[in-house]
Amino acid sequence: MTDIQIWQWCLVIGSSLAFLLFAPMAKNTNQFFKAIQKKKTPNTFMLMGSLVISWIFAKSITNAANLGLEFGIVGGVAYAGYYLSFLVAGIVIYNIRTQSNYTSIHHFLSSKFGKSAVAVFSILIAIRLFNEVWSNTMVIGSYFGDMGSSIYYWAIVVFTVLTLAYVIKGGMSSSIFTDVIQMCLFAILLCIILFQIFGANEDFTTGTVLTSGVWSFEMGLNLLFAALLQSFSYPFHDPVLTDRGFLSSPIVTLKSFLWAGAVGAICIILFSTIGVYAQTQGMVGQAAVEVGKAFGLVLLLILNFIMITSAASTLDSTFSSFSKLLAIDLNLGNSLKFGRWSMVLIAILGTIPVFLNAEILSATTISGTMVIGLTPIFLFWKSKATIISFHLSVFCGLLFGFLLLFNLFPENLVFTTGKYAKLLWINFWGILCCFILYFTPTWIKK
Repeated sequence: MTDIQIWQWCLVIGSSLAFLLFAPMAKNTNQFFKAIQKKKTPNTFMLMGSLVISWIFAKSITNAANLGLEFGIVGGVAYAGYYLSFLVAGIVIYNIRTQSNYTSIHHFLSSKFGKSAVAVFSILIAIRLFNEVWSNTMVIGSYFGDMGSSIYYWAIVVFTVLTLAYVIKGGMSSSIFTDVIQMCLFAILLCIILFQIFGANEDFTTGTVLTSGVWSFEMGLNLLFAALLQSFSYPFHDPVLTDRGFLSSPIVTLKSFLWAGAVGAICIILFSTIGVYAQTQGMVGQAAVEVGKAFGLVLLLILNFIMITSAASTLDSTFSSFSKLLAIDLNLGNSLKFGRWSMVLIAILGTIPVFLNAEILSATTISGTMVIGLTPIFLFWKSKATIISFHLSVFCGLLFGFLLLFNLFPENLVFTTGKYAKLLWINFWGILCCFILYFTPTWIKK
């Protein structure tokens, strides 16, 4: 075992044990599922920090750095476009809570579209949570060793078990508590990294970053517009985000979501600067890893710790959201025992793909297209749409997602060139079709 691997093990085990020691113990279901501590709900800062770090997951910052390497700062801005999701979700959730007193997304869907809609929606978000487990832990494993090596698998298993240990202690309370700490650590470590790369080379300046890349469809704008389109549906299939929309008062929640959107986007753009630096130095491969290696052991460990911190925050939030999905949203067993065993279940099921050599798919492209059918459902939540409207729109979105997945979309409907061009136009035409299908039954009834 190398020195870097020894230090990595120390970071994983040390941070997880610290969280296990200090995370609150849930003694009732309100603490476990709703993060209510001493009759208080999370404040604006806590909720904002939890939202940001839960979305700045290991894959996310890896992608941000790699897009900075590929497209310059344009790549970082394009990826940050997904953080419009916070503004969309914050405003929609605020409105459905204050105007109709809905207590969850499932409550809204059940009241408006019935049990069949709840069942379809629950399957979609269960798949989302399942994918979040293995895809994030695989990023952690890749920092310990090559895919398929024994240390790669051991790192994933140990990391998953340790994260499960501290979140199973307090559920959503543990998740919110550790998220705030993880967000503070992320901000400090990111500042250290930026200080290092800007201080190491006099030629690498803010001006260098701002002028890197070309603002064209071929060099990142395809992804930016695709991200903006997906942001009107993407947040609603992510219970890690939407669960936090019902923990505190509506106004506290709205403020938290708006701040989280701005802070999260800034963090992603700043992290993409690492990729921009790698581009100026002619580096190839994983941008964050290559920059870390170039600056030596200390900076590489800092980058590793950022990955560990971000992956842990996403993983513990995934466990708590899956537990709430089964226990509260689907009403399968509202108890601490059921909630904790649900976490064990998703941890086991979500780790299985790791041993099947699954590829780390981008959760912000294909899965984002799969759920574009949710766009009209939530943007026009007060419309008099029918149950069939829900299913037509959702399954239309799934159809376009499969067209992207299997590369079956007609080329003559793609009007830009370059990487992500097909992603952009599949989402454009897909959302247009979803809107038409969603409102058609209502128009027919008239």
